[in-house]
Amino acid sequence: MDLRNIAIIAHVDHGKTTLVDELLKQSGAFRENQAVAERAMDSNDIERERGITILAKATSVEWRGTRINIVDTPGHADFGGEVERILNMVDGVVLLVDAAEGPMPQTKFVTSKALALGLRPIVVLNKVDKPDAEPDRALNEVFDLFANLGADDAQLDFPHLYASGRSGWADETLAGPRKDLSALFDLVVRHVPAPRQIADVEKPFRMLATTLSADPFIGRILTGRIESGRVRLGDQVKALSRGGERIEQFRVTKILAFRGLAQTAVDTAEAGDIVTLAGMSKATVADTLCAPEIDIPLPAQPIDPPTISVTFGINDSPLAGRDGTKVQSRVIRERLLKEAESNVAIKVADTPSGEAFVVSGRGELQMGVLIENMRREGFELSISRPRVIFREENGQRLEPIEEVIVDVDDDYSGVVIDKLTGQRKGELVEMKPAGVGKTRIVAHVPSRGLIGYNGQFLTDTRGTGVLNRIFHGWAPHKGPIEGRRVGVLISMENGVSVAYALWNLEERGKLFIGAQEQVYEGMIIGEHSRDNDLEVNPLKGKKLTNIRASGTDEAVRLTPPVRMSLEEAIAYVEDDELVEVTPKIVRLRKRFLDPHERKRQAKAG
Repeated sequence: MDLRNIAIIAHVDHGKTTLVDELLKQSGAFRENQAVAERAMDSNDIERERGITILAKATSVEWRGTRINIVDTPGHADFGGEVERILNMVDGVVLLVDAAEGPMPQTKFVTSKALALGLRPIVVLNKVDKPDAEPDRALNEVFDLFANLGADDAQLDFPHLYASGRSGWADETLAGPRKDLSALFDLVVRHVPAPRQIADVEKPFRMLATTLSADPFIGRILTGRIESGRVRLGDQVKALSRGGERIEQFRVTKILAFRGLAQTAVDTAEAGDIVTLAGMSKATVADTLCAPEIDIPLPAQPIDPPTISVTFGINDSPLAGRDGTKVQSRVIRERLLKEAESNVAIKVADTPSGEAFVVSGRGELQMGVLIENMRREGFELSISRPRVIFREENGQRLEPIEEVIVDVDDDYSGVVIDKLTGQRKGELVEMKPAGVGKTRIVAHVPSRGLIGYNGQFLTDTRGTGVLNRIFHGWAPHKGPIEGRRVGVLISMENGVSVAYALWNLEERGKLFIGAQEQVYEGMIIGEHSRDNDLEVNPLKGKKLTNIRASGTDEAVRLTPPVRMSLEEAIAYVEDDELVEVTPKIVRLRKRFLDPHERKRQAKAG
């Protein structure tokens, strides 16, 4: 059967997973009466809850005698390691752009990777049926984006379609019939080169592993595109590292090919097809699986270096071990190393104590998703504030800079510019109207200045602003950036919080806990209204006497406490504070010092 391999790339929430749903339905991948969940490609619980794609996944459809392998890629730069690997498997890309918003930062990130690989794009202007859609403007912005990213003449001469993924239609013109997606299917078959033209079936077998997973029945499995030759069940296959070292030789015990949403066992697979192989015990992502006579590995796409690091440690608070089942440092280390093996964008290093681990990655969202997955698996953790990773070049200290694109109401543009350029050492690049009453602000801001800014941004814009960010490059260190301006309220007692005590503490600031909650010494229970930390007693009850008078006792009415999400808590803490994460709750606390460190600080202070 004729083959096409494509990836669908888009910014977060531009509708690519919804479009894949329609492609599957209209190609006949589902039975007529089959129950199919919405956003069928989002298989991960967190993906469904947040509405974002985190893991790259493949599916396959048949269209008029041609099998089209479709790869759904993450839309966020924090998961760019997935994108960089997955684009090696395809011969063309479908770039989905919201006709109202136009190309956004994550569009730029993924598109730059695709253009660098020489892939020729198909542009689909999605959501053209929205009232505020401006497809012509969006199309011009896409062309400008390609030109700025260094696209060649063939890539700039891209075909485009107008579509509505939710309604399930795509047409070559805005005045088209708006019936189905046949125009998109036909364009993919015409425009994307067949892998047979690139790969040679008669050459020895070679395949670059791009994703790693485990199956409870067949063990370790690797997915990738066969670059040349063919592989059969029972063949002897060799695994080579990126440097060409022999890792292992194994017998192929299973070959799985994508057929719709499911994977089907096949006896043989040829060059160009995307398949999953089983039988290996050591081979991993970016390794070359090849015939025994091959000694030169396939080139692997380099992965962008991590820009932030977070320290994962054991939960050593007085309430440790009450919620989770996995609390030992050994178990935490094994889980982090397993994550680093399958996600090449993450690096794990031990600390001198051996009880904490420095995890480096792309951004706060990537770290937040990893921590959320671990807490759902039963882990208890102590998480530090994210720290930016610096570089030294020619004796100069460099720090990561991010491009920030903000769409905000005109009334709030002044405060946003002040926060980004004044307080956070950013540089204003562009400011232009973005529709009625809206302004688009583009700035280059140090990554340090953006840690914890999202909450302030939503407050400053009354929840109406939209902020997107992407790694821009490295620049000389910008100097000190002011952190959180207020202190915290710290519990000085162990026990259960009392409503009367909290009621009296409300004048000191915002509270993070309610009545009848477990607290301990050093736990952060609120935000102080001033810039210093304050130790308070949330257990202090009202002094009782046997004298009562009508009207003298006030009723205790507590303001509902501020409940932080995991990402908000990680961004909120300072360097001397930690986030305590368990399967049931997220707490903040001061960092507990060992006796030697406490003595050293006492002498210094």
